[in-house]
Amino acid sequence: MDRYDNTTQYRWFVEIARAFLGFQGDRVSAADADPLFDKAEQVFAQPDWEEQVLKKTNLERIFLTNDFDDPLTGFDTTRYVPCLRTDDLVFKLHLPAVRERLAKATGVEVGDAASLRRAVRKLFEHFTSKGAKACAISLPPDFSPFETTERELTEKLQASDSPAGQVRSRGVFWTLAEHCREFKLPFDLMIGVNRQVYRGGVHQGQDLYDGRTSLIQYAELFNAFPEVTFPISVLSSGITRSW
Repeated sequence: MDRYDNTTQYRWFVEIARAFLGFQGDRVSAADADPLFDKAEQVFAQPDWEEQVLKKTNLERIFLTNDFDDPLTGFDTTRYVPCLRTDDLVFKLHLPAVRERLAKATGVEVGDAASLRRAVRKLFEHFTSKGAKACAISLPPDFSPFETTERELTEKLQASDSPAGQVRSRGVFWTLAEHCREFKLPFDLMIGVNRQVYRGGVHQGQDLYDGRTSLIQYAELFNAFPEVTFPISVLSSGITRSW
């Protein structure tokens, strides 16, 4: 850990160890590893551990991001509030595995624009019934959302070439925005990261920040959906902006 002891993550680790594990030092050494491990194993196994953390941190709710096919069971959704994460729907709906996941989650086989709308509605009904408070997506810096016709979206849902992928993604995205308006959910947009640039990188270590921070390509979206709240983060190598 001494290789990244000048980072925020290191400071977080030390604060957690001090607050919950009785650690007294300001730096973690190799000699602290076994005692910290043993203490953590003992403390984390306590049946009221979750309540201890919430009480000590004064946390009331934790807001999640959940895959679109998450059943949202096995946890208290009033405490751990769901959010519908839609990246796979927008950018990977051409993949058979994603279509199968969507069909399993909604009971709808997507093959055209009408069936896509039925499936998306099922997802929004499921998530809002569990108390979801937002829909969210991470977008590349060159993404430009525009409305597509029913016929055009159907054609692109049935195709697999690259140009079809761009139009398909825009059509699915627009459909999600329409449902955010109907179900009164904010649509969180995290803009600016190019995915899988470093193809040989580790998990979550394949992305590259971009230098663009303009939102001009979203003008059509914002004008079309004035009723929808769009919390926005624009990420670049030198700056992070939020609106």
